[in-house]
Amino acid sequence: CSVLPRVPKEKPKTEATPKPRQAPTDEAQMAAAAALARMELKPKAKLPSSQEAIKNQGRSLLEETEPLCRRRDGADLTSPDKEGAAAPSVSGVYFICPLTGAVVKKDKKEKHLREAIQSYFSVDPVAASIMEIHTFNKDREKVRVGVETMAKYLDNIYLHPEEEKYRRIKLQNKVFQERISCLEGIHRFFQAIGFETKTLPVPGQETTEEYYVLKEEMLTKLEDLKDYKEQLLSSEPVRAQLDRQLCVFKPSPEAARFELPNDFYNLTAEEIKREQRLRTEAVEKASMLRTRAMREKEEQREMRKYNYTLMRVRFPDGYILQGTFYARESVSALYNFVREALRDDWLPFELLGPGGLKLTDENLAFNECGLVPSALLTLAWDAAVMADIQASGEEQSGSPLKPELLSRVQTLS
Repeated sequence: CSVLPRVPKEKPKTEATPKPRQAPTDEAQMAAAAALARMELKPKAKLPSSQEAIKNQGRSLLEETEPLCRRRDGADLTSPDKEGAAAPSVSGVYFICPLTGAVVKKDKKEKHLREAIQSYFSVDPVAASIMEIHTFNKDREKVRVGVETMAKYLDNIYLHPEEEKYRRIKLQNKVFQERISCLEGIHRFFQAIGFETKTLPVPGQETTEEYYVLKEEMLTKLEDLKDYKEQLLSSEPVRAQLDRQLCVFKPSPEAARFELPNDFYNLTAEEIKREQRLRTEAVEKASMLRTRAMREKEEQREMRKYNYTLMRVRFPDGYILQGTFYARESVSALYNFVREALRDDWLPFELLGPGGLKLTDENLAFNECGLVPSALLTLAWDAAVMADIQASGEEQSGSPLKPELLSRVQTLS
């Protein structure tokens, strides 16, 4: 793997004054500027205001649901390893709830989100119901149509408050049934913004029908209705963020060995075992009979079996940085992940894949590069910048990783 340039042996000092530092070369300045530019271009995520508001409420939920989750500074919830089985490289796939800050296992993610949103109904039922609509209805096109239809209802009330017909919505109306009533959370939204259900006679008939009717006091709060409509239209689903599960390991000959849990695969445990058995039996025959095009097509099909990938980056000093990523994330996410772990994050570097291949196109996804379900990469510093650092007389002492990460360094077994 690549190493930092050797620092010349220190010569006997002949003068008391220190050697003046040389300015970096133009090439080194350009390389560093490019690295900083990539950082500045990185978009900064911004939570919707409703999610900002739910943060404090969610903290109490975090305490209540501790058995379902773990904190960043806590131990993973993993069952003891079976006797004789190799310890997994990571205990599973975890997500960070944006509402409570809790870290939950993949199979507990949706349950935790539901409980977090449910807990907020007692504080802000409008915001909670809007999050429910956008988060738990998976068909985004149906959500868009339903939300836009609902917005038209509210617009009519806001523009024509004197018209009683706009303040009534027949529940058995075909448009209402097909576009709105089918959405989870929509009925709680109606109740939260001031509608109530009433049984009213049908004009010209002796039958009655169920209606949503806007309460009279809401006619004095028309601006609130307008705000609710804007919130409904502009909101996004509450999505849990993949927890990178950042780990730092001491130099180890086991760096290239991975033991992954089933969370990393689309397949069930039984399907994985069957796939492995069939692949072992057919590998020699397949290598003889398949054309190159057939092999590439099969490899692409294999790549789609993985949802996540476990990446390790080995530094020149042997230390290893590990993190979990989506298989379809771009390589740029890994570059940012490494950069954020550096003590001097301006230092330009390259990542080298198996065989020393440079990962130059950061827009490619991990599965497009064949870096799934796991991979060990090597970090190489920019030679021009490191030469300038050496020429300046400044030694790169210790690991380039942040001290707070090194304080939690582990041994890879």
